[in-house]
Amino acid sequence: MKKFILLLVFPALLFSFADGNDKGKAIPNVTLKDVNGNEVKTGEIKNDGNPIIINFWATWCSPCKRELEAINEVYEDWVDETGVVLYAVSIDDEKTKSRVKPYVDGKGWDYVVLLDPNSDFKRALGVNNPPQTFLVNGEGKIVWTHNSYSPGDEEELYEKLLEVAKK
Repeated sequence: MKKFILLLVFPALLFSFADGNDKGKAIPNVTLKDVNGNEVKTGEIKNDGNPIIINFWATWCSPCKRELEAINEVYEDWVDETGVVLYAVSIDDEKTKSRVKPYVDGKGWDYVVLLDPNSDFKRALGVNNPPQTFLVNGEGKIVWTHNSYSPGDEEELYEKLLEVAKK
């Protein structure tokens, strides 16, 4: 039994600390829809040379919601300072994706919210467990990634964001 538990826990630990595996990689091109049904090609996401945050989350994921709430409290300042845009990519499946828009509307988030019900974008970026956050520089290359959430992680993201925005 102990060996079985270790087999389940060990890969999760590896992925929890897997920062930087995607460094320098461009955003993969996957067609998703936003919460209003408009198609978005992820490979064409641009922000006029400013940084982009891509955050994978789900309505059933408490740490995901806590992270996006924590970022929401400072997001307006981040936008003013760096010009960043945050894409909150919901990995809710076909059964739960209808909960995304009402949830986001209720929170008043000013993020671009995309739906990935088939996990195509999630797979393309190698996301195993949400929340996972990617920081993309002005050239469209992934420069930093972080998996999981603990209170205060948004400060580390902010520091990385400032570094990227200065370049």
